[in-house]
Amino acid sequence: MPFVTILPNEKLCPQGAKIEVKTGEKLAQSLNKAGINLPHACEYNCACATCHVIVKEGFESLGEPSDDEYDQLDNAFGATSESRLACQTVMGDKDITIEIPKNNRNLVNE
Repeated sequence: MPFVTILPNEKLCPQGAKIEVKTGEKLAQSLNKAGINLPHACEYNCACATCHVIVKEGFESLGEPSDDEYDQLDNAFGATSESRLACQTVMGDKDITIEIPKNNRNLVNE
């Protein structure tokens, strides 16, 4: 099973972490199971971008984002070409490293 390395995030994971995840499971589910409670204002329905993460390593091992995910990422604070929504990211069989941005934008409440 692959591992996800989470870089330190002041609010959600101050020390950083490394968790083992199931291939085929959505990244947001894996993080929540590990006690890293990523914001998810839209209840994981690809409608807000609060679960925005930046994949620092292993981006190529993940499936292609959907058009809906790209639309939400257009509104994500600090989005890069390696950005994904954790609620839409299905884990492949390779390890990845992610950064959880310090700030996010809650489009559900705007």
